[in-house]
Amino acid sequence: MALNSLNVLLVEDDPVFRNIVAAFLSGRGANVVEAEDGEQGLQSFKSQKYDVVVADLSMPRMGGLEMLKAMSRINPAIPSIVISGNQVMADVVEALRIGACDYLVKPVSDLYSIEHAINQCLTSVDQEHAAVNRDVEELSFMELNENLALLEQNAEAARCVQQQLFPASHIEYPKARLDYSLFKHEQVSPYFIDSAMVGNHHLIMYMAHFHPEDNRAAFASVLMRSFVNQKLKLNRTGVSSVVIEPFNMLSYLNDRLVKSGLDLYCDMIYVAIELDSYRAAIAQAGRGLRCYIRNQDGITPLALADSLQLGLLEWGKPTTQFRSLMPAEQLCVVSSEAEHRQLLQQNRFLGLNFNPKIPQGGFVQLSL
Repeated sequence: MALNSLNVLLVEDDPVFRNIVAAFLSGRGANVVEAEDGEQGLQSFKSQKYDVVVADLSMPRMGGLEMLKAMSRINPAIPSIVISGNQVMADVVEALRIGACDYLVKPVSDLYSIEHAINQCLTSVDQEHAAVNRDVEELSFMELNENLALLEQNAEAARCVQQQLFPASHIEYPKARLDYSLFKHEQVSPYFIDSAMVGNHHLIMYMAHFHPEDNRAAFASVLMRSFVNQKLKLNRTGVSSVVIEPFNMLSYLNDRLVKSGLDLYCDMIYVAIELDSYRAAIAQAGRGLRCYIRNQDGITPLALADSLQLGLLEWGKPTTQFRSLMPAEQLCVVSSEAEHRQLLQQNRFLGLNFNPKIPQGGFVQLSL
């Protein structure tokens, strides 16, 4: 049978829905263990080996997000699929951020969609472990297009989804600090930033500018975060170091955008910092963003040549540079407007900001 001998942990507080799903998965060949809330699910996860976790997000005692975060700390290699009501899209975005493979929206009218999601998720994990240097995760074009259409039609939904992804304007890491300002004119920002610690010794950050500048940028932000999270997860399990290799990361992200079939393009600067030596590896795609070194004398551009945007089938290589930073230097990524460079020099770090008087775009600064 399709799910023959798979060990599935099903965490769902609705007993009727849980029994229906458990009976279906068992009928398809899976060995299903049921849990009625996040606390019970986490205890079961600690005591038994599972192939996949299927979890509701809204549960008593311990919610699905808290449970999945704890599971990820115990064994980040076990894939998860989340089930959510329409009213908690913010939780879905957060679940994708912490590495969930897929999500389903209640009510689930076709139980075979759960089987399909499990098979897709496990196929992706198996293939990634078998081929470290190539990402072969298959995206469902139908699901992508359905979600994209929803966000294109509903500007408020797109705004809410993207808003959940943006960090605070000031982010403190153990050995670094990140500050940024991004200015937008519409509900959705065509620019996106992200950063993350990779183990105890590396930090990554990137800034992206999506084209066209419409509601699709919200979906592109979710996709980009999901793509990067897949590589973060593989790094945590010791399978791949690509996430701290900017050249290879941009090659991977271009491949993912092309295969998504969404007709989206992206300027990006991606940076990986080795925190003990202050050595930075930087890669650039497109021509709309610039990287600068900032010190007491002002800001100095790094010599990174223009290259093709991400999302092109006939894509070339990104431009790269390696740089050792002095303790008093900051690394900055800035969009092309002169006004943004001026605001950077004035230390106007406001986070995500709606301001029609300032050109769209902005800047991010990394201080070690």
